[in-house]
Amino acid sequence: MDLFEKCWTYAKPKQAQALGIYPYFVPFTSQAAPQVTIGGRTVLMFGSINYLGLTEDARLKGAAIDAIQKYGTGCTGSRLLNGTLDLHEELEHRIARFMGKESALVFTTGFQTNLGIISALVGREDVVVLDRACHASIVDGSRLAFGKMVKFAHNDMEDLERILAEHAGRHGILVVVDGVFSMEGDLANLPEIVRLKQQYGARLMVDDAHGIGVMGPSGRGTAEHFGVADAVDLVVGTFSKSFASTGGFVAGNEQVIYYIKHTARAFLFSASTPPASAASALAALDIMETEPERFARLWENTTKWKTHLDRMGFNTGHSATPIVPIVVGNDFRLAVFWRKLFDAGVFANAAVAPAVEPGHALLRTSCMATHEDGHLDQGLEILQQVGRQLSFIE
Repeated sequence: MDLFEKCWTYAKPKQAQALGIYPYFVPFTSQAAPQVTIGGRTVLMFGSINYLGLTEDARLKGAAIDAIQKYGTGCTGSRLLNGTLDLHEELEHRIARFMGKESALVFTTGFQTNLGIISALVGREDVVVLDRACHASIVDGSRLAFGKMVKFAHNDMEDLERILAEHAGRHGILVVVDGVFSMEGDLANLPEIVRLKQQYGARLMVDDAHGIGVMGPSGRGTAEHFGVADAVDLVVGTFSKSFASTGGFVAGNEQVIYYIKHTARAFLFSASTPPASAASALAALDIMETEPERFARLWENTTKWKTHLDRMGFNTGHSATPIVPIVVGNDFRLAVFWRKLFDAGVFANAAVAPAVEPGHALLRTSCMATHEDGHLDQGLEILQQVGRQLSFIE
């Protein structure tokens, strides 16, 4: 059998392309703003995870340019050898302080962060327990670990307790959940998860990529939102969303971070974060700490957006965040929905399995702090028109 046989017969995306309803790999020719340019046309952006709207901020751009002037375009090596800058150490110190943890470690990407942490911590005698709706990087990190991976039904605390009771006292246990689930915008039940992890002697890691800069009174994430920050052992974040840069980080106990720093292969054997990315993340952190009005505006926009979608009759699931899904169900109908919205001037994200459960295809929409009322009004009007055309709403 030819190894490439699967490649020759892989046709589903080409079918969507032939029909003109393929929603992926769309090239942009402008910045990640409330309005973007695609193919020479201006389109409203409701598919960005640039939650605080900082990708256009002159302070971030200036910090990135200054870093390139000082350090060059790259570090040409791993952090272990020749790739550590004082800029990286400053960012780690600031992140640890912001998150209220003893220490932090910066990875080159958010995906690598989860790969590195889980595969480093979960040994042959250990168990990693994760929510079925966790991000793909958590699943892949668990596959790389030598220990056993067990999944519990999404946000099902009875199922989680059943698994913890089965393994407590016999294995080291790491429970891993998203703080904000990235497709449907719902929240992990952290208060109950914390109670269970304490009862059964487990450790808890929260990937709050979509929560930091969004949730909590000061934007420190889902654990702050629920008032359980001190009980979460490890918090993972990314710079590619609210921080408007690229990279990832983990914050937690100093000795645990030290262990990850010296054993996580995804960290040790990857080139370090480029200077411009580290500098722009630091500038974003400055703004997050000093401009709370950005959080307020983000939530004003989110509330207006979701309230109107619900009133129109769209199925927005259990979203409690700026990620507001419109559940469609069928993959083909979703692709048609996406295309009609795009043609009418709205860009959003089409999510199908394995990003969501099979038969649960959805359009992921999201708001930014920099959306103006006019953007929201126009986007909502287009969604209502297209929704009625396709009989999604009355």
